Amino acid sequence: MNDWESKSFWLGATPYTANPALEEDIRADVAIVGAGFTGLSTAYYLRQADPSLRVVVLESDVVGYGASGRNGGFAMTLMGMNLPLTARRFGKQKTRQAHDFGVRAVRHVGELVEKQGIECEYEKNGLLTVATNPAQVDRLQAEIRLAHELGIEGVRWLEAGELREEVSSPLYLGAREEEECALVNPAKLARGLKNLAEGAGVEVYERTPVEAAHLKPRIRLEAPQGSVAAQKVVFATNAFTQRFPQLHPKAFPIFTHIVLTEPLSRQQLSSIGWGNRQGIEDARNLIHYYRLTADNRLLMGGEDVMYYYGGKVDTDQHWPTFQGLERTISETFPGLAGIGISHRWGGPVSVPLDFFPAMGYLGGDRRVIYNLGCVGHGVALANMAGQILRDLVREQETELTDLFFVNRRVVPLPPEPIRFAMAQGIRRGMKLQDDWERRKQPKPREPST
Repeated sequence: MNDWESKSFWLGATPYTANPALEEDIRADVAIVGAGFTGLSTAYYLRQADPSLRVVVLESDVVGYGASGRNGGFAMTLMGMNLPLTARRFGKQKTRQAHDFGVRAVRHVGELVEKQGIECEYEKNGLLTVATNPAQVDRLQAEIRLAHELGIEGVRWLEAGELREEVSSPLYLGAREEEECALVNPAKLARGLKNLAEGAGVEVYERTPVEAAHLKPRIRLEAPQGSVAAQKVVFATNAFTQRFPQLHPKAFPIFTHIVLTEPLSRQQLSSIGWGNRQGIEDARNLIHYYRLTADNRLLMGGEDVMYYYGGKVDTDQHWPTFQGLERTISETFPGLAGIGISHRWGGPVSVPLDFFPAMGYLGGDRRVIYNLGCVGHGVALANMAGQILRDLVREQETELTDLFFVNRRVVPLPPEPIRFAMAQGIRRGMKLQDDWERRKQPKPREPST
C-alpha cells in the first residue's frame, strides 16, 4: 500500500497511479502549489480562459492528498460556521451574499460533474441539521428565522415526527432541512478535476513538495529535484499553508476525524430509514456530520477538533476521538451498536481566527494569490474558488472578485505559544457549551411504531 492510500477510505478505495515528480528546472506563466479542489480547478479555468498560458501544478504528495481527499464529501452552501455568526461578523447583506455564493457553488459542482462526465458517486439529496436537545432546537429555529428574513429559500423546520419519517433516531427533536446539498466521493472528484485540467493542457507534477518559495524579486519555487520560475504563483494549500512563512499567520490547521462502518445490511438500513439519503449534521458547536456512502457504509465525522503546537499537519490519528465517534453511532442509531468499523482517519482543515474563508493577493502583490479558510466546508467552495482565483491571476475585475471575502483583511494569529493557548481556549469553550447542553437534554424518545 502506498502511504497516501491509508489517509482515507476514499483515497485507498480506487486504484490510482501518480504522475512523475518534477525533475528539472522549468519556467511557467502560472505555478500553482497544491493539487486539491482549489489548485486543480484554478488551473483548469485558467487554461480554459487563456490556452496560451503555461500552467504548472506542484503537489507534495498525490492529487487529493489533503482535505480534498479526506473529507466527508458534503458539497454544501455553508461558508464559515453558520449564518448567525456570519451576520454578526459581516452584517446581513454580506451574509446573504455568502449564502448566494454557496448555492451557486453547490450547483456548480453538479453542473460540472454532469457536463464533464466525472464519475464521483454524486447524489443531491439535501441536508438535515438535527437537534438533539432543546437548546439546539432554539438555535436552529432562530437560524431559520434569520434565513427567511434574508430572503433565503429552500430552508425549513421539520418537527420530530416529520424527521422520523426521513431518518429514525431516538435522539432527534427536529431538524433544519436545506435543499442545496450534494454528496460525492471527494477523491474521485479530485481525480476527475485532474483529468479535466490535464485535458486542458495543465502540467501536474505529484510527489513534488515545494521546499522553498522565493517571492522577491522574482518568483521561484524549489522542489527536491527541480524548480519552477514563474510570473505568478497561486498558493492553493489551505491547511498546509503552515509550511510557508508568508501565509503562516492567516489560519489554524485544525484536525477533524472520521470513522467508517462496514456496509450496512438491508435490515440495518431498514431500522434507521434514511431512504432519501440526505447528508446529516447535528447542531453542536463541535458538530457530528454523517452520511451513507455509495456502498451503504455509514460515515461519521466530527466529535472533537485538534490543534497541535506549532501547527503540525502530520498527526492524523486520534483514538479518543475515534472512540467518541463510534459511541455516537451507537447512541444515534441503537440498532447499529457494535457494527464493525473498517476505516478511521483524520486530516487538517484551515480555520482563520474569524472562522470565515479568505482569498486574494498576498500583501497586495498581484503576482501572488492565495486561498484558505474553508473551515471544513470546501467541497463546493473550493471548486468555485478556482474561478475567483482565475480572475485574480488574470487581474480582471469581475463580479466574483468583487465579493466581500475576496481580498478581505484577515486578522493575523499570534505566534506560539499564545497561538496554541488561543486554539485550546476556543476549543474548550465550544466543548463546555456542548457538554452543558447535552447534560440538560431530555431522555431519548423511542421511535414511534
